[in-house]
Amino acid sequence: MSLTHNSIADVPAVSHKFGDWLFFNVTRAFAALTLVMLVGIIISLVISSWPALQKFGFGFLWSRDWNPPIEQFGALTPIYGTVVTSLIALVIAVPVSFGIALFLTELSPVWLRRPLGTAIELLAAVPSIVYGMWGLMVFVPIFSKYVQPLLAGTLGRLPLIGELFSGAPLGIGILSAGIILAIMIIPFIASVMRDVFEVTPAMLKESAYAVGSTTWEVVWNIVLPYTKVGVIGGIMLGLGRALGETMAVTFVIGNSSSITGISLFAPGNSIASTLANEFGEATPGIYTASLIELGLILFFITLVVLVFSRLLLLRLSKQEGTKT
Repeated sequence: MSLTHNSIADVPAVSHKFGDWLFFNVTRAFAALTLVMLVGIIISLVISSWPALQKFGFGFLWSRDWNPPIEQFGALTPIYGTVVTSLIALVIAVPVSFGIALFLTELSPVWLRRPLGTAIELLAAVPSIVYGMWGLMVFVPIFSKYVQPLLAGTLGRLPLIGELFSGAPLGIGILSAGIILAIMIIPFIASVMRDVFEVTPAMLKESAYAVGSTTWEVVWNIVLPYTKVGVIGGIMLGLGRALGETMAVTFVIGNSSSITGISLFAPGNSIASTLANEFGEATPGIYTASLIELGLILFFITLVVLVFSRLLLLRLSKQEGTKT
């Protein structure tokens, strides 16, 4: 009788071990699938862009030529537009997002916190083409009529940075694309910052307030050090969105295949907008291969950004470990 009882008792244990084994291997398979997909994307991009890689070599990266009729292509103009518009977006979006997250977590009345937070999250759900259409039909006319002349008359007169704000007030251009990108990524960064700020233990903040710290001191000395990983992750999420954004940038950047100067008022191009504008009409051969190589370059730019963010987090962790 006892033998039978022990046999029955062993059944749940065997089932439990099998469930653990199945769960472990299924999750490991999903992780391996992700790596396989990543490697597959890289290999497919390299193979498809191989004719351009062979013909232009590394000179493709710093060549300004983009002339499909004579099959001369270079990536400098779209790389420049992608990097500059993304940097403009970050410069604008990060402080604004930080202010929004700070207000929602520390300063906002309770009755306003939830509807305002929901409104910000809804902005993240707006399709990019809507931002692009709004930018072209509403933002660009106002920007060219009022904002660009103001910037040219003030910042444009300063030494060193004055060249960045010179030129005709066309409305469309690199600066316009950067501002539209900033508006698009603010909801993403602000939502992540708000969520990570809220996980800071209340005891830490209350202790700081108890010894006379101001709200800014609590945020700077308690909240940010505690949530730095999440904050940097949110910023990298926004930067990734800005680097790969297509339709909104295509509407307002001007889609010029040449760099006419360092002015942010000038029309430009980005990797994503170039692909959107030209991939459908590209002829098979070196033209298509050059466009796919642009996609490969964008992939590696994003990879470099992610690696840099991880190295930054490791450095911050080491500095934190050396503090006494």
